[in-house]
Amino acid sequence: MKNKIRALREQFGFTQQDLAEKVHVSRQTIISLENGKYNPSITLAHSISKTFKMTIEEIFIFEEEL
Repeated sequence: MKNKIRALREQFGFTQQDLAEKVHVSRQTIISLENGKYNPSITLAHSISKTFKMTIEEIFIFEEEL
């Protein structure tokens, strides 16, 4: 799943560690999310969206498999 986490994190001036602490995950989880190697749980997606004051749909781009 593609996402805008890296761009938003940089726009807000957060390091990967800052964002990890805000959403209560490891820095490695943030790295995996940014690289598209990990799909977040709905709880984590919600925490990230609240941190950036956006909707989940604005941050995460769901690509249906055809």
